[in-house]
Amino acid sequence: MKRIFFTPGPSELYFTVEQHISNALKQGVASISHRSKEYVAIQQATEEALKELLNIPEGYHIGFMSSATEIWARSIENLVSTKTYHFVNGSFSEKYYKAAIAQGKEAIAQNAELGSNNDITTAIIPEGTELITLAQNETSTGAWIPIEAIEKLRNNYPDTLIALDGVSSLPTAAVDINNVDMLYFSVQKCFGLPSGLGVWIYNDRCLEKAEQLKATGKFHDTYNSILNVHKFGLKHQTSCTPNVMNIYLLGKITQDMVNKGVDQIRNEAKYKSVLIYDLFEKHEKLSPFVKEKQYRSQTVGVAEVENGATELMNKLAEKGLIVGGGYSQFKGQHIRIANFPTHSKEQMEMLVDTINDLEF
Repeated sequence: MKRIFFTPGPSELYFTVEQHISNALKQGVASISHRSKEYVAIQQATEEALKELLNIPEGYHIGFMSSATEIWARSIENLVSTKTYHFVNGSFSEKYYKAAIAQGKEAIAQNAELGSNNDITTAIIPEGTELITLAQNETSTGAWIPIEAIEKLRNNYPDTLIALDGVSSLPTAAVDINNVDMLYFSVQKCFGLPSGLGVWIYNDRCLEKAEQLKATGKFHDTYNSILNVHKFGLKHQTSCTPNVMNIYLLGKITQDMVNKGVDQIRNEAKYKSVLIYDLFEKHEKLSPFVKEKQYRSQTVGVAEVENGATELMNKLAEKGLIVGGGYSQFKGQHIRIANFPTHSKEQMEMLVDTINDLEF
C-alpha cells in the first residue's frame, strides 16, 4: 500500500523527486567533488532557481548549511555581541531563543499564547538589540504571522537585524525579503526533499555586522562562520563538503516550481487550506487549535481532537494516510496536516473525505 505523508516535516516528497534522483544517480552526482566545475554549475543553478522563485533581491546571498538548527547557532555566533529579542509562539521559535541563551547572550523572549501570535507591529524592542527573530509559520502550533505585520516591524525597527524562519511556509508565503535581513529554511517541508539541508539567505548588512564583530574581537571565526560561508559562496561553493545530492535536487525541484508558477502554488495552497479549516470547524470531534483566523497557517493545519488523536491517526494510517501528531505537550491531543506544494488538491480532498467518513 502506497502511503501519502501529510506530516509537517519530513513530509511527502515532491512528486518529481524520484525522477530527479534517478537522473542524478545516472550522472554520478553523488560522487563528484564539491570543488569541481561540475559541482559549481550545480550550486549556481540552484542559487539562480531560488532567486527566481523567492524573488531574492540584489544584496542578498545564499549559503547552504546542514539544517535550520545550525543556522540558529551560526547566526547567534556571527551576528550578535550581546542582545537578542525573540518572538516566541511555539516550540521552534522558542528553540532559537534558547540557542541565544546557550551562548550567553542577553536574550529576551516575548511569548505568545500557544495557538496565537504576538502582535509584532506594536512590540517595544529594547535599545541595543542586535537581532530580532520570528517564525513566520510556527510548525508546532500552526500559528502564522501575517506578511504585512513583518513589513510594519521592519518599518518600526529599520536598523535592527531581523531573522525570519520560513521553514514550513516558503514558497507558499509571499514574503518580501527586503523586509528582513536573514531568511532561512530546511528542505524537508514545503520543498518536499529528504532532510539534511538548510538554506541560509542573508544580506550585506549581516556581513557588515559580522565584520564589525571580527574587528572588535567578538566574532566566532569557525569554519562554518557566515564570513567563511560567504567567501566560498562567491565561487558557488560551500565551506565544507556539502549535501551535494540534496543541493542538486533542490535546484531541480525549485525549477519545477518556477515552471509551474509560484502564483499557482499559492492559489492551490489557499484552496487546500479552506478544505482543512472547513473540516476542523464542521467536524463534531475536531476544532482548530488556532482560533483567530488571521493567524491560521496556510501550510500546517492543527486541530484539537476530542478524546485524543491516537485512534484517528491509527485509522488514517491503516488507509495509507499519514498525518502529523501533536508536538511536545500536545502529543496525543492534536493532529497536524501539512499543506505543502507536493500535496495535490485531489489528495487533500481525499484526506478530508476519509476523516469525515471515519468513526473515532
